[in-house]
Amino acid sequence: MSDRFEGMVAIVTGAAGGIGRAACVRFAEDGAKVVAVDLAGSDLDETVAAVVNAGSECIAVEADVTREADVANYVERAKFHYGRIDMFFNNAGIEGVRSALTELDEADFDRVIAVNLKGVWLGMKHVAAAMAESGGGAIVNTASIAGLAPTPGIIAYGASKHAVVGMTKSAAQELAPNVRVNAVCPGPIETRMMRSLERQFDPDNPEAVHDMFAAANPLGRYGEPEEVAALVTWLCSDDSRYINGAMHTIDGGGNRGR
Repeated sequence: MSDRFEGMVAIVTGAAGGIGRAACVRFAEDGAKVVAVDLAGSDLDETVAAVVNAGSECIAVEADVTREADVANYVERAKFHYGRIDMFFNNAGIEGVRSALTELDEADFDRVIAVNLKGVWLGMKHVAAAMAESGGGAIVNTASIAGLAPTPGIIAYGASKHAVVGMTKSAAQELAPNVRVNAVCPGPIETRMMRSLERQFDPDNPEAVHDMFAAANPLGRYGEPEEVAALVTWLCSDDSRYINGAMHTIDGGGNRGR
């Protein structure tokens, strides 16, 4: 456990598993207190236990990031328990339904946009205001390589992540100089989201889809949640204090410079 975030507080949405949980643990290992946010009925208790095991404090807040009252509540809970917010990993997201553009249901499209775009906007809106009260901070949004390249078959997801890229760049200029805003753009990562997409590609043999995607990557594998978490925490640290409004691809080179 290091002390680079000693006395600091991090909020992580989508914290019940995958990249979100890995980020909570990494923040804790670096000395931060953590506010772990996810839907009711998720595995937040396991995240809290992992943070405590890493040597720090954590509170769990159940929230639907598409509801402004829920977002305001997790911000207020963070301030009430810990007095400040220094770092925000705006990570909650869903993959949605794999479908041709002409067959995609409106409700499925709306749900993806609500979580992946509206949820990110609401998070920045409320957290940035709270950060201003304590002198500033760092925000990292989760975009995707799907926000940098075409995404046939998952058009709602791709649209939402392209929008996160644009929103991150705009917020970085608007909130500077006291709040920095960057985004991570993961490729295939070993998470429940990728398991879902693999099943949607081939319900009978999702393992073959996994192997196909891994083989197509220059590094021959998926990334691990902990690898993304390491990038996120670096972007929140003073080591990246001159980085603002940047998209950071973490995909093993699979995006090929697009």
